[in-house]
Amino acid sequence: MSIATNTKVATMCRVLHASRSGFYAWLHQPLSDRAIEDRRLLGLIRDSYTASSGAYGYPRVFADLRETGETYGRHRVARIMREQRIKALRGYKAPRHIAGRPSIIAPNHLKREFTVAQPDQA
Repeated sequence: MSIATNTKVATMCRVLHASRSGFYAWLHQPLSDRAIEDRRLLGLIRDSYTASSGAYGYPRVFADLRETGETYGRHRVARIMREQRIKALRGYKAPRHIAGRPSIIAPNHLKREFTVAQPDQA
C-alpha cells in the first residue's frame, strides 16, 4: 500500500474510533462465521417456507429444519425470519351461507315520526 492509502486508513479509523487491525481484519473477512451460517440457514428457511406456500411460521419451519438434521435453535430461526420479514400467511375464510329461517322484520309503525302528543300513543 502507498503512504497516502495508509494515511487515509489511519484517518478513517481515528474518525470512526476503530482500530487499524480491526479494519484490516474486516477487510479480509467482512462477514463473521455466524453471519455466513445465518445466510446458509436463510436459504433453508426460504425453501421450507415456499414449500409450505407461505403457511408455515417459525415453529413449523424450525420443525422442518430439525427433520433435515439441522441443529439450530428455534429462537435463531425466529430471529432470522423476523429480520427478513418472513411471516406465516393468515388463512382466509370465505363467507358462509347461514342456514336456518330468515329473520322476521318487525313492521315500521312509527315511520320516523318520533314526536307524539302523549306517551304511549305511537
